[in-house]
Amino acid sequence: FHATNTIILSFLPLYLKHKGLTGTEIGWVLAIGPFATIISQPFWGYVSDKYKTVKKILIISIIGMLIMSMLFFSMGHLVTILIFGALFYFFSSPVGAFGDSLAQRRADELHISFGSIRMWGSIGFGLSSLLIGELLTKVGIGYIVWPYVILGSFLLVIAFTLKDVVVEEDPIQLIDVKKLFTNRPFIFFLGFMMFVTIAHRANDSYIGIYIQALGGTESLVGLAWFVGLVSEAIIFATAHYWFRNYHTFIFILIASFIYIIRWFIYGSIHSVTAVIPLQILHGLSFGVFYTAALDYVTRVVPNVLQSTGHLIFYSVFFGVSGIIGSLFGGMIMDAFSVHTLYIGMAFFTLIGFVVMSIYYIAIKRAEI
Repeated sequence: FHATNTIILSFLPLYLKHKGLTGTEIGWVLAIGPFATIISQPFWGYVSDKYKTVKKILIISIIGMLIMSMLFFSMGHLVTILIFGALFYFFSSPVGAFGDSLAQRRADELHISFGSIRMWGSIGFGLSSLLIGELLTKVGIGYIVWPYVILGSFLLVIAFTLKDVVVEEDPIQLIDVKKLFTNRPFIFFLGFMMFVTIAHRANDSYIGIYIQALGGTESLVGLAWFVGLVSEAIIFATAHYWFRNYHTFIFILIASFIYIIRWFIYGSIHSVTAVIPLQILHGLSFGVFYTAALDYVTRVVPNVLQSTGHLIFYSVFFGVSGIIGSLFGGMIMDAFSVHTLYIGMAFFTLIGFVVMSIYYIAIKRAEI
């Protein structure tokens, strides 16, 4: 999935720009995905918990994703791009969440770290970004659909070989899902987290355009993602060495602070070659933040609601935050510049760092 997803995350904004869309229009298209995510992920999460299977729902999602991707990439007008984009994301967005949910729950069963499984997704993402970047530089961004369908077909074959997780025997009811929205630690954390994740998702959407604005090509965009994802894979692979040493929230705060530094630097430099080594900060920010945030959610959500809780977390992290980051990111780029966008992201993350620091202090005082 991550090798397939790199094509969307890394190169879709460049593809849309190639189609002639403006920054604001690109923002609308990129926002429709997270909007569909908000609807689809809780829906698929509920179905998964209801019927006690992750694997079967994963396979259904991948089949729908492949069919809709071919329709999505064949559209040429903004309205039809938005319509089929929403259908494409309805099926594709749960795939990553189900994969991470499977990984988290299998890691718990095997008593190993989530990161030791998740790192393989980062490796696939990184290698794909490097190779697909080189390919699209040679053949043209207009042929983006073919590598996507090929990699997606491999994903479908692999999904059939996966082992489903053992789930709770108690059947889930709608009243159980409602309990998640009265779970104060869960809801508070999702709200505070968004200050960090909105900036993160804006970067996901526009780093390709940022690199292109500095004079980079598709291959450099792929290289930037590759460096970032190698650092991410290292963080995930070594998580079992460092993650349990301190409270989960300490790592959330450390990663948030690194995000602040990262966005300020990106907003200040004008050399495309400087961006590549700075992508090492991707692992230190996202890798640490995501590992810690998912662990915190797993701790505060009841076992019977793990899939639903994970997908709501995923829909806020990549969905709600993606809508806001994509829409306002495109508007800021059109009105000012991509550098202004990154400076704004730094200040927004700073607010999140302060709010979550206060929340952590409150948690520690309550434990005393």
